[in-house]
Amino acid sequence: MRLTRIVLLACLAALLPAAALGAAPGPTPILNGHDFTSGLNPVLNGHDFTTFGKRPVRRSFVTGHDFSRAESSRKIIPALAAEGCLCLLGNFPQSLLALAQTQPPAAQTSPQPQSDQAYHLPPDKLAKARTLDRIRITLGITGALWGLVVLWLLLRTQSAAAMERWTQRRTRRRWIQGLLFFASFFVITTLAALPLDLAGHVASLHYGISVQSWTGWFGDQGKALALEVVLGSLVLLLFNWIVKLSPGRFWLWCWVIAVPLMIAGTFSSPVFERIFDKFEPLTQHHAALVADLEKVVARTGTHIPPDRMYLMFAARKTNGLNAYVSGLGATKHIVVWDTTAGRIPDDQIMFIFGHETGHYVLNHIVKGLVLSAIAMFIVFFVCARFAAWLVRRNGAQWAVPDQPGIAPLATRTGFVAILFALSIAGFVAAPASNSVSRYFEHQADIYGQEAIHGLVPDPQRTAVAAFNSLGEAYLEDPNPNPFIEFWLYDHPSTKNRANFAAHYDPWANGGHGEFFKQ
Repeated sequence: MRLTRIVLLACLAALLPAAALGAAPGPTPILNGHDFTSGLNPVLNGHDFTTFGKRPVRRSFVTGHDFSRAESSRKIIPALAAEGCLCLLGNFPQSLLALAQTQPPAAQTSPQPQSDQAYHLPPDKLAKARTLDRIRITLGITGALWGLVVLWLLLRTQSAAAMERWTQRRTRRRWIQGLLFFASFFVITTLAALPLDLAGHVASLHYGISVQSWTGWFGDQGKALALEVVLGSLVLLLFNWIVKLSPGRFWLWCWVIAVPLMIAGTFSSPVFERIFDKFEPLTQHHAALVADLEKVVARTGTHIPPDRMYLMFAARKTNGLNAYVSGLGATKHIVVWDTTAGRIPDDQIMFIFGHETGHYVLNHIVKGLVLSAIAMFIVFFVCARFAAWLVRRNGAQWAVPDQPGIAPLATRTGFVAILFALSIAGFVAAPASNSVSRYFEHQADIYGQEAIHGLVPDPQRTAVAAFNSLGEAYLEDPNPNPFIEFWLYDHPSTKNRANFAAHYDPWANGGHGEFFKQ
């Protein structure tokens, strides 16, 4: 324990001067990244066609683990909402490793499934997928638990209290003390997660999913950390101030502030995307694809004109496939990765776009925001009491300062106890959150398949081919562990999604779809 404290304090001593000068090396990772494919919420997978529904900011068609930084731009706002508003640091700095893909089918027509199971991999890739799945699960679970351990160590070794005393020696202004404290907090937690992030990127490079150089990877990590230090520190300072003003009902006022911040993050996410990636109008590169997507727009009745369709240059970071819709209202737009357009058939991209459109038409983002607000209300209430109990029981051991006129939870050290309580709540609530997300994703899959009915020759075949392209790209295990899928996946497994698509034919015998009457 003494050695652990020495290591933490040594990191502190090295980092605090940098924090005081404004330096912010390193980012905040997130293990799960794709929005259209898989669904593993932990760090390794990164497509957008799977993760489609997990975060209110934007939906994607991929899976869920994120091995690279290609997705970090779309996650920074949700991350700040989680760390600043929700403070659910159970997923704290774990790397956005965008687990990309292998070579997609070159043909311009969707291939016919070759086995009874709709999603399958050739033997060589199957062996890699199973190994990679074990790596993803290990990093995901280890990352979540390690996040809790780091917060506990900050308290148990009195390192948080030492940080608080350090800021008090630097300035008498409490708000500056808070900024220094929380900036240092973000740097330390990011450094603590860095070994797992590095392991994830190494695995992604080894399996040919990521192609991002280490210089680019660390650059994206640095950008993410800088945003956290600047914006996240301000948000946490605001909530810490609320705890000081209203020690008894701070949880309620924090909730009142957190909800609009979460909504604002959903609207502003496109702004932050530009910090990490380059975008150009899709019409400049793939005019024929835009014409096909406009057919889906017309069928679904949505309003996404061609000037709000973009090509994202992801090839310098990943081999993965992805397309997603981001923003709300006037900021709503569609993004197709340059690794996707022209590399898989346009009918598959139309299906992915239909899936993404389904999230908007079916009001999944609004429903997600409402459900999140309700969950936050309960979680904030419970965690406020839990954190108070923790400080009463362990305050002396954690060296929570006794400051005149300031409640124990309103001290910086006491506030870390609140973050610790919220992190535990986030870890425990993950299965419930992911279950709701999987339901939304399943609905969007149905909607996407119905949306392309009449626009492509065979919607079933197209949907199955799309899932196979994405699964092969990210090396998704065709037979994931059911318990892991329940606990960690925010999307249904690629296996279940492809199998459903292969058998979903409501138009047989003159029937109609669930969302479209023709």
